[in-house]
Amino acid sequence: MHAIIYSRVSTEKDTQSTSLKRQTEELIEFAKKSNINVVKIIKEKQSGYEVEREGIFDMLEAFQRKQANLLLIQDETRLGRGGNAKIALLHQIAKLEVDIYSLSQGGKLELSEGGDSMVLQIVSIVEEYQRKLHNAKIKRGMKKAVQNGYNPADNLTNQHLAKGRERKEFPIDEVVRLKGNKLTFQEIASILKGMGYEVSKATIHRRYQEYIMLEKNKKNKLQ
Repeated sequence: MHAIIYSRVSTEKDTQSTSLKRQTEELIEFAKKSNINVVKIIKEKQSGYEVEREGIFDMLEAFQRKQANLLLIQDETRLGRGGNAKIALLHQIAKLEVDIYSLSQGGKLELSEGGDSMVLQIVSIVEEYQRKLHNAKIKRGMKKAVQNGYNPADNLTNQHLAKGRERKEFPIDEVVRLKGNKLTFQEIASILKGMGYEVSKATIHRRYQEYIMLEKNKKNKLQ
């Protein structure tokens, strides 16, 4: 496993600085004993009630880039003191499929079932419902457009790139628009299926990359 160590104290006081050093050293020792590779150490002196912390931003960016898949902390209060700030951060880390190990618990962080754990489950359920509702609205809008005479095939791009077997036809412009709305290729494939286009997420991804490359080349020629 590749881990990021995150240590935090609230103030610049000397006693707090000592605590910050001790946290970090204990986490490094824990990583060594557990054969965990530490790729980044983040030390921060800022209130746990603050959401906008540079150390947190650096941590999330590293996880997004897949530089690590594990977070090492002394205890969950290092991530945040305020309920909302901590829950939001825990939810974001979970979405990035990153495990959290707590030194105080000697392993994977376990949240209380009646507290933070329940709130996180509710947040995930609400987020999933909102995503499904958003996709359903898009699908409904596309069906209405088709019923009113709109033909998505008219917007097909990159026909000249076809080689060998016949390329599946689907509206690449709609793919670009849906991708701009932060939908995954799997979600886009489901929407296209509802519109009558049987196409895999791999094909959508490949055609999307072709489109992006083509647009980039066009811009370079104009410069």
